[in-house]
Amino acid sequence: MNPKEEMYLWAKDLWPITRSLTGDGVRETLSYLKQLMPSLKIHNVQSGSRAFDWTVPDEWSISNAYIDDEYGNRIIDFSENNLHVVGYSDQIDLWMTLDELESHLYSLPDQPNAIPYVTTYYAANWGFCLTHKKRKLLKKGKYHVVINSKKKNGVLNYGELIIKGESDKEVFLSTYLCHPSMANDNLSGVVVTMALAKWLNSLEKRKFSYRLIFIPETIGSLAYLSENLQYLKENVVAGYNITCIGDDRCYSFLPSRKGLTISDAAAKHVLENTDKNYKKYKWLDRGSDERQYCAPGVDLPIASIMRSKYGEYAEYHTSLDDLNVITESGLNGGYQAIKRSIEIIENNITPRITVHGEPQLGKRGLYPNLSIKDSTKHVDVRTLMNLISYCDGENTLLEIANIINKPFWELLPLIETLIKHNLVIDEN
Repeated sequence: MNPKEEMYLWAKDLWPITRSLTGDGVRETLSYLKQLMPSLKIHNVQSGSRAFDWTVPDEWSISNAYIDDEYGNRIIDFSENNLHVVGYSDQIDLWMTLDELESHLYSLPDQPNAIPYVTTYYAANWGFCLTHKKRKLLKKGKYHVVINSKKKNGVLNYGELIIKGESDKEVFLSTYLCHPSMANDNLSGVVVTMALAKWLNSLEKRKFSYRLIFIPETIGSLAYLSENLQYLKENVVAGYNITCIGDDRCYSFLPSRKGLTISDAAAKHVLENTDKNYKKYKWLDRGSDERQYCAPGVDLPIASIMRSKYGEYAEYHTSLDDLNVITESGLNGGYQAIKRSIEIIENNITPRITVHGEPQLGKRGLYPNLSIKDSTKHVDVRTLMNLISYCDGENTLLEIANIINKPFWELLPLIETLIKHNLVIDEN
């Protein structure tokens, strides 16, 4: 089965799991991923641990939750949709009036058929989420409100996969797995990252080592950085925060804070040669774990390639972000964009021609031996000659691709041929 089909099937399997920052849902998700990639290591961070300016919260679990009216009619049932309960809600079992209940209900008047995704990770509270259409049908009276949840001193779990290459220098790939029942904003990043892991693991040769992490958003990246910051700063040369990468509507790019890394350059080149209408965002539009990876004092070279960016599509953070939003082709497009970006990072040599003047390509079978009109206009020959003309030991292959306006992946087999014939060496 190819990645295009696998990724969507993985998303379907992971869809029903109730995930949050911590708890059994995260562990179940990581256990599933470990079956796909047995070398994945699952780590624990103790509740109460410091993560720079933050503290890892208590572990939260929930078994069931509901609201019944005074006649015994079930109004909201957590078992029907795990977005119905505000994430990290306190335990409660009370009767109350509709007026008392209203301040704990969340709905979206502008999207009356959507259940919103709401959390209260760092403040004690409770609440229910429902469609605005259903909320408007609630009548005055008494309601029995039950949330069977528990907070305890436990652990925050995350997954880490190290794939070694020839160098100890690393490419860092991060995705988050804390959102329940959302397909583009959450599951797409998880399954695309896992597909990339399988591809990287299958390669016979890797220049760089690869570090892939599956974490709860924000507190997970902060906890990981607090444990590994110095090592990451010394060894990470490139990387991507992988999220919202599964729909078919567009491609999007969000740069690192300074926007000057190889991750930025590779991503922009890939997207410009994939869809010239891709959406370009600024660092000021950030909103995911790139906030932590590119923060002052951290400054890792992390950029983001997305399809429809978080916060920019109608279904975002609602029950409408379901398995109909992502598609096989959407996931595959996101996967291919990051895969090609990694291939650029892996192969971005600084080529230098080994002869003076133009090399005699004909005797090597690389050029037409008959000099006739338009012989150099053949696209492969012309591209090859343009490539050679910039192999001066000063331009990287990516820079040459941009100069001669050709996709990097079209130049790569040509440069490999030149290296094979000892006509080009890597200046680095």
